[in-house]
Amino acid sequence: MKPSTLDSKEFDQNFSGTLSDYVTAIAWSPQGTILAVASAAGEVALWQNDELTTLQTGNNSSVDCLAFSDDGQFLAAAGQGGQVKIWQGTELIATLENAPAWVDQLAWSPNTHQLAFSLGRRVQIWNADTCEIVVILNFESSSALGIDWRSDGKYLAIAGHQGIKVWNCQDWNQEPYSLEIPSVSLAMAWSPDGKYLASGNMDRTITVVESQLLVSGNDPQPWVMRGFPGKIREIAWSSVSDQNGVPILACCSVDGIVVWQKSLDESLGWEATVLTNHVDIINAIAFAPKNFLLASAGSDGWICLWKDANQVSQILTGASNGFSCLAWHPQGKLLAAGGKEGELFIWAKTEK
Repeated sequence: MKPSTLDSKEFDQNFSGTLSDYVTAIAWSPQGTILAVASAAGEVALWQNDELTTLQTGNNSSVDCLAFSDDGQFLAAAGQGGQVKIWQGTELIATLENAPAWVDQLAWSPNTHQLAFSLGRRVQIWNADTCEIVVILNFESSSALGIDWRSDGKYLAIAGHQGIKVWNCQDWNQEPYSLEIPSVSLAMAWSPDGKYLASGNMDRTITVVESQLLVSGNDPQPWVMRGFPGKIREIAWSSVSDQNGVPILACCSVDGIVVWQKSLDESLGWEATVLTNHVDIINAIAFAPKNFLLASAGSDGWICLWKDANQVSQILTGASNGFSCLAWHPQGKLLAAGGKEGELFIWAKTEK
């Protein structure tokens, strides 16, 4: 389906700007007033009031991940050089030196100013209030490929070779719970309600486990979904539940998306709907807040908007060499995306 074949216009372009290289990461502040964007050249910039303000100029050392703290007070960015930089507003307040480690994963606790970030096979927890290291967690089996706090802040999951380890944040010394996967966990996320933990894996499978079973210490008995054409690149949960009271899970592999809904029939597990429209690799997917509108960004230069995670309602374009990342505004009224040639686009929901 070509962009020109669709009449629907749910979103109109609101802003476009350019960084000097591939856009590696974008993140909205929780209040939705600021968008942070980073590039492979090492730039970090803020979009606010239709203007881009540079926090850090390019230094030829890629910035690969950035995130705002849950209250929007702090912005963390890290990447190839091993530095983790923390800004408060536009003021750089801390630089954590970790060279030669390449820091490509970081995540803030949802209810404290604790920041978790990867250091090879370890993950360090740092407290922005005290500027001190809280704990260093040893993943052991590989580099940490994913970090995600559960929405209540009680558990921290770290993904990599042979699965996921989950730490109890009230007692870091307690042995972590394990979700064993006979492969590599590449993409991992808790559902927004905290009830499920999903992993997209190198062996072309998805693993989903109930949180309560996992942290009870008993055999977690995960569901395993198979049959994908390639490794799982991204997974995304809806923030709202379907008619069965369970969030929807989406994943992308090569140029296709599979949407999973949990069946009421326990013997059926999760039922799949396959979405196809992209003609090149999908690099990012995300559900809009509080509904089932799913966005997918591809190397084909298309962002497809899937109404009810089912059918394409609009296609957004503009990235000459393809899109690399996307992020929804916290209220869903704006959608931002980065391109492989440094493009930054923001679309606004059209007023009805």
